[in-house]
Amino acid sequence: MKKIVFIANNNMPSRGLSGGDRIFTEFTKGWQKQLEITLCGSTEAIHLAKKNGVAGIKFICTSSTTRKIKYRSIQKITKIGYMFKHILINSFRGLLSIFSNRKIFLKYDYVYSVSDFYPDLIPALFLKLYQPKIKWIAGYYLFAPNPFAKNSPYKGKARIKGFLYYLMQIPSYHLVRQIADYVFVTSEPDVKKFITQRRNKNKIIVVQGGVNIKPSEEYLKSDKVIPVKLRKYDACFIGRFHYQKGVLELIDIWQKVVKVKPNAFLAMIGNGESELRVREKIKKYKLKTNIDLLGFLDGEKKYSIFKQSKIILHPATFDSGGMAAAEAMAWGLPGVSFDLESLKTYYPSGMIKTKCYNLQEFAENIFSLLDDEKYYQKISKEAHEMIIRIWNWKTRTNLIYQKVFNNKI
Repeated sequence: MKKIVFIANNNMPSRGLSGGDRIFTEFTKGWQKQLEITLCGSTEAIHLAKKNGVAGIKFICTSSTTRKIKYRSIQKITKIGYMFKHILINSFRGLLSIFSNRKIFLKYDYVYSVSDFYPDLIPALFLKLYQPKIKWIAGYYLFAPNPFAKNSPYKGKARIKGFLYYLMQIPSYHLVRQIADYVFVTSEPDVKKFITQRRNKNKIIVVQGGVNIKPSEEYLKSDKVIPVKLRKYDACFIGRFHYQKGVLELIDIWQKVVKVKPNAFLAMIGNGESELRVREKIKKYKLKTNIDLLGFLDGEKKYSIFKQSKIILHPATFDSGGMAAAEAMAWGLPGVSFDLESLKTYYPSGMIKTKCYNLQEFAENIFSLLDDEKYYQKISKEAHEMIIRIWNWKTRTNLIYQKVFNNKI
Protein backbone atom coordinates (compact mmCIF):
# COMPACT_ATOMS: atom_id res chain seq x y z
CA MET A 1 0.00 0.00 0.00
CA LYS A 2 1.32 3.43 -0.96
CA LYS A 3 2.05 5.90 1.83
CA ILE A 4 1.19 9.60 1.87
CA VAL A 5 1.59 12.37 4.44
CA PHE A 6 -0.84 15.30 4.45
CA ILE A 7 0.67 18.57 5.73
CA ALA A 8 -2.13 20.62 7.30
CA ASN A 9 -0.28 22.99 9.55
CA ASN A 10 -1.77 26.40 8.80
CA ASN A 11 -5.09 26.21 10.63
CA MET A 12 -5.80 29.06 13.02
CA PRO A 13 -8.06 28.90 16.06
CA SER A 14 -11.47 29.57 14.49
CA ARG A 15 -14.75 27.74 14.33
CA GLY A 16 -15.12 27.87 10.56
CA LEU A 17 -14.40 25.28 7.88
CA SER A 18 -12.70 26.56 4.72
CA GLY A 19 -12.97 25.00 1.27
CA GLY A 20 -9.40 23.73 1.59
CA ASP A 21 -10.25 22.12 4.93
CA ARG A 22 -13.25 20.39 3.41
CA ILE A 23 -11.15 19.13 0.50
CA PHE A 24 -8.37 17.57 2.58
CA THR A 25 -10.78 15.97 5.07
CA GLU A 26 -12.85 14.45 2.25
CA PHE A 27 -9.71 13.19 0.50
CA THR A 28 -8.61 11.59 3.75
CA LYS A 29 -11.92 9.77 4.20
CA GLY A 30 -12.17 8.85 0.53
CA TRP A 31 -8.61 7.52 0.14
CA GLN A 32 -7.79 5.85 3.44
CA LYS A 33 -8.78 2.36 2.24
CA GLN A 34 -6.36 2.61 -0.69
CA LEU A 35 -3.52 4.59 0.94
CA GLU A 36 -1.71 4.60 4.27
CA ILE A 37 -2.33 8.18 5.36
CA THR A 38 -0.56 10.26 8.00
CA LEU A 39 -1.87 13.70 8.89
CA CYS A 40 0.94 15.97 10.06
CA GLY A 41 -0.70 19.12 11.35
CA SER A 42 -1.37 21.65 14.04
CA THR A 43 -3.60 20.95 17.04
CA GLU A 44 -6.38 22.88 15.32
CA ALA A 45 -6.07 20.91 12.06
CA ILE A 46 -6.16 17.55 13.83
CA HIS A 47 -9.13 18.66 15.95
CA LEU A 48 -10.94 19.84 12.80
CA ALA A 49 -10.22 16.57 10.96
CA LYS A 50 -11.52 14.42 13.79
CA LYS A 51 -14.57 16.62 14.20
CA ASN A 52 -15.37 16.07 10.51
CA GLY A 53 -15.20 12.30 10.61
CA VAL A 54 -11.52 11.54 9.97
CA ALA A 55 -10.48 8.42 11.90
CA GLY A 56 -8.30 5.35 11.48
CA ILE A 57 -5.20 7.20 10.27
CA LYS A 58 -1.94 8.22 11.93
CA PHE A 59 -1.69 11.74 13.40
CA ILE A 60 1.50 13.70 14.02
CA CYS A 61 0.86 16.93 15.93
CA THR A 62 3.27 19.75 15.12
CA SER A 63 2.30 21.76 18.21
CA SER A 64 2.01 20.71 21.83
CA THR A 65 -0.67 18.05 22.25
CA THR A 66 -1.35 19.41 25.73
CA ARG A 67 -2.12 22.90 24.43
CA LYS A 68 -5.79 23.68 24.68
CA ILE A 69 -7.44 25.19 21.62
CA LYS A 70 -8.23 28.79 22.44
CA TYR A 71 -10.76 30.44 20.16
CA ARG A 72 -9.43 33.97 20.19
CA SER A 73 -11.60 36.72 18.78
CA ILE A 74 -11.85 36.63 15.00
CA GLN A 75 -10.64 40.23 14.82
CA LYS A 76 -7.45 39.44 16.76
CA ILE A 77 -6.36 36.39 14.77
CA THR A 78 -6.75 38.20 11.46
CA LYS A 79 -4.54 41.19 12.37
CA ILE A 80 -1.46 41.39 10.16
CA GLY A 81 1.00 41.13 13.06
CA TYR A 82 -0.67 38.04 14.46
CA MET A 83 -0.81 36.41 11.03
CA PHE A 84 2.92 36.93 10.40
CA LYS A 85 3.70 35.49 13.83
CA HIS A 86 1.46 32.52 13.07
CA ILE A 87 3.20 31.90 9.72
CA LEU A 88 6.68 31.98 11.27
CA ILE A 89 5.85 29.81 14.28
CA ASN A 90 3.81 27.20 12.43
CA SER A 91 6.29 26.99 9.56
CA PHE A 92 9.08 26.34 12.07
CA ARG A 93 7.01 23.77 13.98
CA GLY A 94 6.12 22.01 10.74
CA LEU A 95 9.75 21.89 9.63
CA LEU A 96 10.85 20.62 13.04
CA SER A 97 8.23 17.88 12.97
CA ILE A 98 9.20 16.72 9.48
CA PHE A 99 12.90 16.80 10.40
CA SER A 100 12.29 14.81 13.60
CA ASN A 101 10.41 12.14 11.64
CA ARG A 102 12.57 12.27 8.51
CA LYS A 103 13.68 8.62 8.74
CA ILE A 104 10.05 7.49 8.93
CA PHE A 105 9.14 9.59 5.90
CA LEU A 106 11.90 7.98 3.83
CA LYS A 107 9.43 5.12 3.30
CA TYR A 108 6.66 7.44 2.06
CA ASP A 109 5.67 7.78 -1.58
CA TYR A 110 3.79 11.12 -1.53
CA VAL A 111 3.51 14.34 0.43
CA TYR A 112 0.46 16.59 0.04
CA SER A 113 0.58 20.22 1.18
CA VAL A 114 -3.10 21.08 1.61
CA SER A 115 -2.71 24.80 0.81
CA ASP A 116 -0.24 27.34 -0.59
CA PHE A 117 0.24 28.93 2.84
CA TYR A 118 3.81 28.62 4.06
CA PRO A 119 3.13 26.50 7.20
CA ASP A 120 1.80 23.82 4.81
CA LEU A 121 4.12 24.45 1.87
CA ILE A 122 7.54 24.76 3.55
CA PRO A 123 7.49 21.38 5.41
CA ALA A 124 6.37 19.64 2.19
CA LEU A 125 9.10 21.40 0.20
CA PHE A 126 11.73 20.35 2.75
CA LEU A 127 10.60 16.73 2.55
CA LYS A 128 10.72 16.84 -1.26
CA LEU A 129 14.25 18.27 -1.23
CA TYR A 130 15.41 15.86 1.46
CA GLN A 131 13.86 12.85 -0.29
CA PRO A 132 13.69 13.67 -4.05
CA LYS A 133 11.95 10.37 -4.87
CA ILE A 134 8.86 11.39 -2.93
CA LYS A 135 6.10 12.90 -5.08
CA TRP A 136 4.95 16.35 -3.94
CA ILE A 137 1.28 17.15 -4.44
CA ALA A 138 0.75 20.88 -3.86
CA GLY A 139 -2.69 22.31 -3.16
CA TYR A 140 -2.95 25.79 -4.72
CA TYR A 141 -6.58 26.79 -4.51
CA LEU A 142 -6.69 30.57 -4.79
CA PHE A 143 -4.67 33.29 -6.49
CA ALA A 144 -4.64 36.71 -4.88
CA PRO A 145 -5.79 39.41 -7.31
CA ASN A 146 -3.43 42.21 -8.22
CA PRO A 147 -4.36 44.96 -5.72
CA PHE A 148 -3.35 47.64 -8.23
CA ALA A 149 -5.48 46.32 -11.08
CA LYS A 150 -8.30 48.57 -12.26
CA ASN A 151 -10.99 46.09 -11.26
CA SER A 152 -9.32 44.99 -8.01
CA PRO A 153 -11.87 44.02 -5.33
CA TYR A 154 -9.61 45.55 -2.67
CA LYS A 155 -10.61 49.06 -1.71
CA GLY A 156 -9.40 51.53 0.93
CA LYS A 157 -7.49 50.03 3.86
CA ALA A 158 -8.12 46.52 2.55
CA ARG A 159 -5.72 47.32 -0.31
CA ILE A 160 -2.77 47.06 2.11
CA LYS A 161 -3.71 43.55 3.22
CA GLY A 162 -4.43 42.62 -0.39
CA PHE A 163 -0.99 43.84 -1.44
CA LEU A 164 0.74 41.83 1.29
CA TYR A 165 -1.19 38.68 0.34
CA TYR A 166 -0.33 39.22 -3.33
CA LEU A 167 3.35 39.81 -2.50
CA MET A 168 3.65 36.76 -0.24
CA GLN A 169 2.14 34.48 -2.87
CA ILE A 170 4.80 35.24 -5.51
CA PRO A 171 7.54 33.03 -3.96
CA SER A 172 5.11 30.20 -3.13
CA TYR A 173 3.79 30.17 -6.70
CA HIS A 174 7.28 29.89 -8.21
CA LEU A 175 8.34 27.18 -5.75
CA VAL A 176 5.28 25.08 -6.52
CA ARG A 177 5.53 25.71 -10.26
CA GLN A 178 9.18 24.65 -10.40
CA ILE A 179 9.36 21.79 -7.88
CA ALA A 180 5.97 20.16 -7.21
CA ASP A 181 5.17 16.94 -9.07
CA TYR A 182 1.40 17.45 -9.04
CA VAL A 183 -0.67 20.58 -8.43
CA PHE A 184 -4.26 20.62 -7.23
CA VAL A 185 -6.27 23.66 -8.37
CA THR A 186 -9.98 24.34 -8.00
CA SER A 187 -10.92 25.64 -11.43
CA GLU A 188 -9.88 25.21 -15.06
CA PRO A 189 -8.48 28.76 -15.65
CA ASP A 190 -5.69 28.06 -13.11
CA VAL A 191 -4.37 24.97 -14.94
CA LYS A 192 -2.29 26.87 -17.51
CA LYS A 193 -0.44 28.75 -14.75
CA PHE A 194 1.35 25.57 -13.72
CA ILE A 195 2.15 23.94 -17.07
CA THR A 196 5.93 23.65 -17.55
CA GLN A 197 8.33 21.52 -19.60
CA ARG A 198 8.56 19.04 -16.72
CA ARG A 199 4.87 19.08 -15.76
CA ASN A 200 2.19 18.58 -18.38
CA LYS A 201 -1.52 19.28 -18.08
CA ASN A 202 -2.26 15.76 -16.82
CA LYS A 203 -0.41 16.48 -13.59
CA ILE A 204 -2.43 19.60 -12.81
CA ILE A 205 -5.68 18.33 -11.36
CA VAL A 206 -8.86 20.40 -11.16
CA VAL A 207 -10.16 19.34 -7.76
CA GLN A 208 -13.16 21.67 -7.87
CA GLY A 209 -14.65 20.25 -4.68
CA GLY A 210 -17.66 18.18 -3.84
CA VAL A 211 -20.94 17.80 -2.01
CA ASN A 212 -22.41 15.08 0.14
CA ILE A 213 -25.59 14.57 -1.89
CA LYS A 214 -27.21 11.87 0.26
CA PRO A 215 -29.08 14.21 2.70
CA SER A 216 -30.46 16.45 -0.06
CA GLU A 217 -31.49 13.51 -2.28
CA GLU A 218 -33.36 11.84 0.56
CA TYR A 219 -35.14 15.10 1.36
CA LEU A 220 -36.07 16.03 -2.22
CA LYS A 221 -37.51 12.54 -2.83
CA SER A 222 -39.63 12.72 0.33
CA ASP A 223 -43.04 14.29 0.88
CA LYS A 224 -41.57 16.80 3.34
CA VAL A 225 -40.28 19.36 0.82
CA ILE A 226 -41.38 22.85 1.86
CA PRO A 227 -43.12 24.71 -1.02
CA VAL A 228 -41.00 27.63 -2.27
CA LYS A 229 -43.63 30.24 -1.39
CA LEU A 230 -43.79 29.06 2.23
CA ARG A 231 -40.06 29.16 2.95
CA LYS A 232 -38.81 31.49 5.67
CA TYR A 233 -35.84 32.98 3.81
CA ASP A 234 -35.94 34.61 0.38
CA ALA A 235 -32.23 33.91 0.03
CA CYS A 236 -29.26 32.59 1.94
CA PHE A 237 -25.49 33.01 1.91
CA ILE A 238 -22.95 30.50 3.21
CA GLY A 239 -19.23 31.13 3.49
CA ARG A 240 -16.49 32.86 5.42
CA PHE A 241 -17.17 36.48 6.34
CA HIS A 242 -14.17 37.65 4.37
CA TYR A 243 -13.55 40.51 1.96
CA GLN A 244 -13.04 37.98 -0.85
CA LYS A 245 -16.52 36.47 -0.38
CA GLY A 246 -18.34 39.74 -1.05
CA VAL A 247 -20.16 39.80 2.29
CA LEU A 248 -20.02 43.60 2.50
CA GLU A 249 -21.33 43.95 -1.06
CA LEU A 250 -24.10 41.52 -0.12
CA ILE A 251 -25.44 43.93 2.51
CA ASP A 252 -25.52 46.70 -0.13
CA ILE A 253 -27.33 44.35 -2.51
CA TRP A 254 -29.86 43.33 0.13
CA GLN A 255 -30.59 46.98 0.89
CA LYS A 256 -31.61 47.34 -2.76
CA VAL A 257 -33.78 44.22 -2.51
CA VAL A 258 -35.52 45.50 0.63
CA LYS A 259 -36.36 48.82 -1.02
CA VAL A 260 -38.54 46.88 -3.47
CA LYS A 261 -39.55 44.03 -1.14
CA PRO A 262 -39.65 45.45 2.43
CA ASN A 263 -40.16 42.02 4.03
CA ALA A 264 -37.35 40.27 2.14
CA PHE A 265 -35.43 38.01 4.55
CA LEU A 266 -31.81 36.88 4.12
CA ALA A 267 -29.99 34.16 6.08
CA MET A 268 -26.20 34.45 6.41
CA ILE A 269 -24.30 31.35 7.54
CA GLY A 270 -20.67 31.79 8.53
CA ASN A 271 -18.19 33.88 10.48
CA GLY A 272 -14.86 35.57 9.88
CA GLU A 273 -12.85 38.74 10.00
CA SER A 274 -15.49 40.89 8.25
CA GLU A 275 -18.25 40.01 10.70
CA LEU A 276 -17.98 43.27 12.66
CA ARG A 277 -18.21 45.35 9.48
CA VAL A 278 -21.18 43.29 8.31
CA ARG A 279 -22.98 44.02 11.59
CA GLU A 280 -22.13 47.72 11.32
CA LYS A 281 -23.58 47.87 7.79
CA ILE A 282 -26.73 46.06 8.84
CA LYS A 283 -27.20 48.60 11.63
CA LYS A 284 -26.44 51.52 9.31
CA TYR A 285 -29.03 50.40 6.73
CA LYS A 286 -31.56 49.38 9.43
CA LEU A 287 -31.74 45.82 8.10
CA LYS A 288 -31.76 44.00 11.43
CA THR A 289 -35.22 42.54 10.76
CA ASN A 290 -34.26 41.60 7.18
CA ILE A 291 -31.00 39.71 7.80
CA ASP A 292 -30.47 36.74 10.10
CA LEU A 293 -26.81 36.21 11.11
CA LEU A 294 -26.60 32.55 12.06
CA GLY A 295 -22.87 32.02 12.61
CA PHE A 296 -21.06 28.89 11.51
CA LEU A 297 -23.41 25.94 10.93
CA ASP A 298 -22.80 22.45 9.66
CA GLY A 299 -24.73 19.21 9.28
CA GLU A 300 -28.45 19.19 10.06
CA LYS A 301 -28.50 22.79 11.30
CA LYS A 302 -27.11 23.96 7.97
CA TYR A 303 -29.47 21.73 6.00
CA SER A 304 -32.46 23.14 7.86
CA ILE A 305 -31.60 26.61 6.51
CA PHE A 306 -31.31 25.30 2.95
CA LYS A 307 -34.77 23.73 3.30
CA GLN A 308 -36.16 27.10 4.36
CA SER A 309 -34.42 29.15 1.63
CA LYS A 310 -35.43 30.02 -1.92
CA ILE A 311 -32.09 31.17 -3.46
CA ILE A 312 -28.37 30.84 -2.74
CA LEU A 313 -26.30 34.01 -3.17
CA HIS A 314 -22.60 33.81 -4.04
CA PRO A 315 -21.37 37.43 -4.29
CA ALA A 316 -17.63 36.61 -4.20
CA THR A 317 -15.56 39.46 -5.65
CA PHE A 318 -12.63 37.15 -6.44
CA ASP A 319 -12.59 33.41 -6.09
CA SER A 320 -11.24 30.17 -7.50
CA GLY A 321 -14.73 28.70 -7.37
CA GLY A 322 -16.56 28.61 -4.08
CA MET A 323 -17.66 25.20 -2.90
CA ALA A 324 -20.17 26.40 -0.30
CA ALA A 325 -22.75 27.53 -2.86
CA ALA A 326 -22.71 24.05 -4.41
CA GLU A 327 -23.92 22.59 -1.12
CA ALA A 328 -27.07 24.71 -1.29
CA MET A 329 -27.58 24.04 -5.00
CA ALA A 330 -27.75 20.31 -4.20
CA TRP A 331 -30.98 21.14 -2.37
CA GLY A 332 -32.42 22.70 -5.53
CA LEU A 333 -31.58 26.31 -4.73
CA PRO A 334 -30.82 28.40 -7.84
CA GLY A 335 -27.89 30.77 -7.46
CA VAL A 336 -26.85 34.32 -8.28
CA SER A 337 -23.19 35.36 -8.54
CA PHE A 338 -20.87 37.80 -10.26
CA ASP A 339 -19.54 36.63 -13.63
CA LEU A 340 -16.03 35.75 -12.42
CA GLU A 341 -13.79 33.91 -14.85
CA SER A 342 -13.42 30.88 -12.58
CA LEU A 343 -17.19 30.50 -12.18
CA LYS A 344 -17.74 30.06 -15.92
CA THR A 345 -16.46 26.48 -15.65
CA TYR A 346 -17.20 26.01 -11.93
CA TYR A 347 -20.92 26.71 -12.24
CA PRO A 348 -21.79 26.35 -15.94
CA SER A 349 -25.51 26.17 -15.12
CA GLY A 350 -27.87 26.76 -12.20
CA MET A 351 -26.15 30.06 -11.34
CA ILE A 352 -27.27 33.38 -12.86
CA LYS A 353 -24.15 35.40 -13.64
CA THR A 354 -24.09 39.15 -12.98
CA LYS A 355 -21.79 41.71 -14.59
CA CYS A 356 -18.89 42.02 -12.17
CA TYR A 357 -19.58 44.28 -9.20
CA ASN A 358 -22.86 45.65 -10.62
CA LEU A 359 -24.90 45.58 -7.41
CA GLN A 360 -28.13 46.79 -9.01
CA GLU A 361 -28.02 44.05 -11.65
CA PHE A 362 -27.33 41.51 -8.91
CA ALA A 363 -30.48 42.65 -7.08
CA GLU A 364 -32.49 42.48 -10.31
CA ASN A 365 -31.36 38.89 -10.85
CA ILE A 366 -32.67 38.08 -7.40
CA PHE A 367 -36.02 39.64 -8.33
CA SER A 368 -36.15 37.62 -11.55
CA LEU A 369 -36.04 34.40 -9.52
CA LEU A 370 -38.41 35.52 -6.80
CA ASP A 371 -41.03 36.94 -9.18
CA ASP A 372 -41.05 34.44 -12.04
CA GLU A 373 -42.06 30.95 -10.90
CA LYS A 374 -41.33 29.25 -14.24
CA TYR A 375 -37.88 30.84 -14.47
CA TYR A 376 -37.21 29.87 -10.85
CA GLN A 377 -38.09 26.23 -11.51
CA LYS A 378 -35.90 26.15 -14.64
CA ILE A 379 -32.78 27.46 -12.87
CA SER A 380 -33.52 25.34 -9.80
CA LYS A 381 -33.64 22.19 -11.91
CA GLU A 382 -30.40 23.14 -13.67
CA ALA A 383 -28.68 23.71 -10.32
CA HIS A 384 -29.74 20.38 -8.85
CA GLU A 385 -28.94 18.33 -11.95
CA MET A 386 -25.52 19.94 -12.37
CA ILE A 387 -24.54 19.18 -8.76
CA ILE A 388 -25.70 15.56 -8.94
CA ARG A 389 -23.83 15.01 -12.21
CA ILE A 390 -20.53 16.66 -11.29
CA TRP A 391 -20.21 17.39 -7.57
CA ASN A 392 -20.80 14.12 -5.72
CA TRP A 393 -17.87 13.78 -3.26
CA LYS A 394 -17.58 10.04 -3.78
CA THR A 395 -17.28 10.54 -7.54
CA ARG A 396 -14.79 13.40 -7.15
CA THR A 397 -12.45 11.62 -4.71
CA ASN A 398 -12.43 8.46 -6.85
CA LEU A 399 -11.70 10.43 -10.02
CA ILE A 400 -8.83 12.38 -8.47
CA TYR A 401 -7.38 9.24 -6.89
CA GLN A 402 -7.20 7.58 -10.31
CA LYS A 403 -5.61 10.63 -11.93
CA VAL A 404 -2.87 10.93 -9.34
CA PHE A 405 -2.15 7.40 -8.17
CA ASN A 406 -2.95 5.72 -11.49
CA ASN A 407 -4.78 2.85 -9.93
CA LYS A 408 -8.34 1.57 -10.04
CA ILE A 409 -10.33 1.76 -6.88
